[in-house]
Amino acid sequence: MLNNIGLPGLLLIAIVVLVLFGRGKISSLMGEVGKGITSFKKGIAEGKEEIEQAASEKALDVTPESEKEKS
Repeated sequence: MLNNIGLPGLLLIAIVVLVLFGRGKISSLMGEVGKGITSFKKGIAEGKEEIEQAASEKALDVTPESEKEKS
């Protein structure tokens, strides 16, 4: 059903959305979407850093398990 929309159909949909919501509302909505994407990417990067840090801390601790239990 949606396979045959094409460029004229997409332009018509864009015009209808613009008329219904107005340029100001759409631009503010796109700004919020951009902030959300930026926040998502920042969260992914922080999570990756935490995982790498935990892995490096685990790699640094080479004390055998039997030695850890004694202390």
